[in-house]
Amino acid sequence: MTDDLAAEAAARPTPVHLRDALAALPAYTPGRPATVREGLVAYKISSNENPYPPLPSVLEAVRDAAAGMNRYPDMAVTALTEAIAARLGVPAARISTGPGSVGVLDQLVRATCDNGDEVVFAWRSFEAYPILATLAGARPVMVPLAPGDRHDLDAMAEAVTDRTRLVLVCTPNNPTGTTVGAAELEAFLARVPRDVLVVIDEAYLEFVDAPDAPDALAVHEAHPNVVVLRTFSKAYGLAGLRVGYAVAHEPVAAALRKSALPFGVNSLAQVAALASLDATDELEVRVKELVAERERVLAALREQGWDVPDQQANFVWFGLGEDTAAFAAVCDEAGLTVRPYGTDGVRATIAEPEANDRLVEVAGRWRSARPS
Repeated sequence: MTDDLAAEAAARPTPVHLRDALAALPAYTPGRPATVREGLVAYKISSNENPYPPLPSVLEAVRDAAAGMNRYPDMAVTALTEAIAARLGVPAARISTGPGSVGVLDQLVRATCDNGDEVVFAWRSFEAYPILATLAGARPVMVPLAPGDRHDLDAMAEAVTDRTRLVLVCTPNNPTGTTVGAAELEAFLARVPRDVLVVIDEAYLEFVDAPDAPDALAVHEAHPNVVVLRTFSKAYGLAGLRVGYAVAHEPVAAALRKSALPFGVNSLAQVAALASLDATDELEVRVKELVAERERVLAALREQGWDVPDQQANFVWFGLGEDTAAFAAVCDEAGLTVRPYGTDGVRATIAEPEANDRLVEVAGRWRSARPS
């Protein structure tokens, strides 16, 4: 079926009852594949993927496990849960896994929110947040970012009402790459009622080197209403296998396991995540290389005159406003597929050095043509 026919079919009325919430549901927009340009190597830098291939030891473990794919995975994800708990120094009862951190977050929203409840988060932030809240029947409460593209934690605290069930703090923030500081996070938590769950979403934790970044596990330990969300998709390079986890106090973790999709973390994902935990030293080398590339790109952009916020993830953010689509189009013509966000800005993943060099080159030409 062609795209036009599919769109026509989707627009037809149906006698089947569908939820009213779907009408207000924003669509998740994934990063587009690289556009092939004659004479150019095309790079997809729109999805924050790790540009490195799987580590040999991880790939070997997955190949061996593939022979058993006719069997259901361990629904309790026992071995991985115990390994994560041992690595983090927390009881295994506090770990809940899912198909990527977004899958675990879906469990969190469904476990905490009834119709008409509220989920508070910064905007822009991870675009799955309003989707998951809306699907659960909750109302997304989107608090504008502060100057510098950072979370406005004071405004977020003021947005909490007696219907708020969940507050999401994405640090580093996707797509702007900024972090919250440890002191401001503690001040924020002091203002949030203890019956409101606060989720610290740390999908990009491994790339953080900011000296004032919070120790989320210590924050979790001190606050019974704090959950830490992490993933194997980014630094670990397992985006295609979908495995993430939450660190939550036992009553919340138990609720997450109850709300989990049965067999949601497949066998190969479990094996790959376990092997990745055993290969931490090799992964740290790759992370350091990506962070060094990030800093190189940031320095080059600032030398060109770009006002780029401090970046703590594996991407850079261009706050371009109304020029967002035009800049994305120029990148596309140069064989770089970036991720535009409406009229807010463009996110570009730190990738291979050649892709990063081309991004700096394109950004420099753009900046020279628009010095203001």
